[in-house]
Amino acid sequence: MSAYETIYNIVRQIPYGQVATYGQVADLANLPGRARFVGYALYRVAPDSDIPWHRVINAKGEISESPVRYGSDYLQRSLLEAEGIQLSPQGKISLRKYRWRSELKG
Repeated sequence: MSAYETIYNIVRQIPYGQVATYGQVADLANLPGRARFVGYALYRVAPDSDIPWHRVINAKGEISESPVRYGSDYLQRSLLEAEGIQLSPQGKISLRKYRWRSELKG
């Protein structure tokens, strides 16, 4: 299985209404310190994919903006809010409240 496939399998396990950080996904994929690699992998995913890419955020609890995917941050925010995830007026998500406590399945 490729590193990208491993990342996608992990992201598919993030439950509705919860988020994970890029670094958290990297650690679970046995790619410690490779948070940016996770970002690159998710950048390759189509916005309408079955992979819930929108549930992965940065370590500050924020949605990362993409300079080449104009509007994807607005789409991500909309998808997260539709799942009941609240963002502060500054655009932050409470990791204490919404972070996925991972229990990986196979």
